[in-house]
Amino acid sequence: MSETPTTPPKDDSSSLAAAQPGPVSTWLTQQGFEHDHLDPDHSGIEQIGVDAAVLPIIAAALKSHGFDYLQCHGGYDEGPGQHLVCFYHLLAMREQVQAMAAGEESTLREVRLKVFLTREGTPTLPSIYGLFRGADWQERETFDMFGIQFEGHPHPKRLLMPEDWKGWPLRKDYIQPDFYEMQDAY
Repeated sequence: MSETPTTPPKDDSSSLAAAQPGPVSTWLTQQGFEHDHLDPDHSGIEQIGVDAAVLPIIAAALKSHGFDYLQCHGGYDEGPGQHLVCFYHLLAMREQVQAMAAGEESTLREVRLKVFLTREGTPTLPSIYGLFRGADWQERETFDMFGIQFEGHPHPKRLLMPEDWKGWPLRKDYIQPDFYEMQDAY
């Protein structure tokens, strides 16, 4: 994958190229999907970096490969001048339920997709609401807190903050207003 604004920065302290591809990354490569394999998280969950443009395609491929449940979607800010990151934690839940029903031992398959966005302009991602209905409020919350737009979302409105709120409260460069005046409260 070429170095684009959507890939994470590479620094001297840890090289992303040193990460060994996990089983999901290996499968994606065999299927011809470009992606970055990232270091596993602190609990060993495989993490995969994808470009915004191919997010729905890779998510659909993973859903057909058994990752049928979006456990969590969210965002975080790496810091002022750095990336905004959207993550999608997918589980192969149907496999787990079937194994439990059959009384078999099973290891839950899970993977986390990450999309790295620049904060300039309006960071935008395609919505995966069409694939995972559970993305509805999670995408709205990520928009509300970080200002990341989700193209194709059926109801792209603020979820937690008032509609006229200025700014994105969970960005690390957010400056809190001195006060907020409620209008038309009654």
